[in-house]
Amino acid sequence: MTLREGNIERLQNETFDVVIVGGGINGAVSAAALAARGVKVALIDARDFAGFTSQQSSNLVWGGIKYMEGYEFGLVAGLCKSRNKLLDSFPSTVKEIRFLMTINKQFRFHPWIIFASTWLYWLLGRGKTHTPRMLSPHQIKQNEPLINTLISTAGIEYSDAFLHDNDARFVFNFVRGAMDKGCVAANYIESRGSTQTADGGWTTAVEDQISGKQFSIRSKVLINAAGAFVDKLNAQSGIETEYRHQLSKGIHLIVPKLSDSRRVLAFFADDERLFFAIPMANRTCIGTTDTQVEDPMTAVTEADREFVLSNINARLDLARPLVAGDVIAERCGVRPLATRRSSDESVAVRQLSRKHVIEIIPAQNHISIFGGKLTDCLNVGNEICANVSRMGLSLGNADMWYGEPDRQRREAFFARARELGLDEIVASDTEEALSVRLWRRYAAHADEMLDAIEGEPSLCETLIENTGIRRCEIDYLVDQEMIVKLEDYLRRRSKIELLVSRAELRQSAGLFEACEKLFGEDAKKRFDEYFAE
Repeated sequence: MTLREGNIERLQNETFDVVIVGGGINGAVSAAALAARGVKVALIDARDFAGFTSQQSSNLVWGGIKYMEGYEFGLVAGLCKSRNKLLDSFPSTVKEIRFLMTINKQFRFHPWIIFASTWLYWLLGRGKTHTPRMLSPHQIKQNEPLINTLISTAGIEYSDAFLHDNDARFVFNFVRGAMDKGCVAANYIESRGSTQTADGGWTTAVEDQISGKQFSIRSKVLINAAGAFVDKLNAQSGIETEYRHQLSKGIHLIVPKLSDSRRVLAFFADDERLFFAIPMANRTCIGTTDTQVEDPMTAVTEADREFVLSNINARLDLARPLVAGDVIAERCGVRPLATRRSSDESVAVRQLSRKHVIEIIPAQNHISIFGGKLTDCLNVGNEICANVSRMGLSLGNADMWYGEPDRQRREAFFARARELGLDEIVASDTEEALSVRLWRRYAAHADEMLDAIEGEPSLCETLIENTGIRRCEIDYLVDQEMIVKLEDYLRRRSKIELLVSRAELRQSAGLFEACEKLFGEDAKKRFDEYFAE
């Protein structure tokens, strides 16, 4: 029985303190925080974990400098504090990165105002990062020859943070951490609505999207963490809330690496919102848009591509303009933004706060999570615990329910990795030592890779060409990471799909072998299914 099958059996047969519907960042951190405090938690998602909005971010862990324009200084200070916690707690995963923001001559604010704002941003961030500096157009060109400075009046360099791996991997590690503490989690389990029982608990009707089997999950408390689908799920369950969501579509295009520098190039796009070119391994991620939509199910349009490509082409001195054929992969997601039901619906989504809202209905033992950002995830987890406690459940103490293992365990891992020669093996997708890559991606479980390598050194070999994936990882993935479809592996447990085009990926030596290890007799079915989409 696989991990997923075993968990589904438990979902049917056990009663839980809390059921969380939605395995994006909000649901994942809620599950991890509660499980660490001894709460019996179940976590389900209709798709894969982080399979919707949480896999479509810019990979930035930032304090939201652009929100200062709306005078949301409290929000920015809170996000900066959260960013700093993530920097301290996940030093291998969350890294400081420099931003170089270029100011055009026609911009509505004088460069000195922007420069002063970055210093205020640094102060709100408690001086955690390197200090800002102002650059002349000449200095911009010296630092980043790629930037078109003909229409520039100044540049501002400041710091924020980013995820070294992809956003979905970061989310899944919270899910894995929750399971390590006793959480029962399963992906591709769709909620069909919940009914409150006579004793005040909940029965959630679900369907396994893989087998088609329908069953119910029993719990004392229900948490709706379904992201863009929170409103729909509440309606199914007869829950009335003060808040609702408005949706904003954002897209990114992944193109060949534009700059060798490891900094984010920031500009103000034609609509005057911040626009980025972000390093991503051996690629560059450019975007994003901010378009109000009604339906969570969105796609990248020709107009979206044209907006992103025309903006980046106008701001960089490229050997030739980027065209649609240069796009390796695309990201398209909706930001669910919390707003009161009584608020004016005509307000543009760009003006809505990015602050999350946790709405509780104690009489119904129900919690809804509206909005939220990856940067603020630790606060969401802690707030959920406080609110669950208000509903009468007993929670233990777990001040540090997140983060990488302590220094002693880290040092022991790297000492053993050196003995096995992993420092001499470079992961081709990241140009870093294999030991560093394994620790960053698997942390507490990285020792399992060393155990496998010690028994069979050939497991250090590359499994899929043009990627950093090693044979030692695949057996662990099969046993521990609940990979149901090939996309789960290529898009969310790793970022291969974002770095290698579909055409090139299909021809990659070792990919079908990986499918055979992941899916056994269903390997061809899953392989064909992925490339038919």
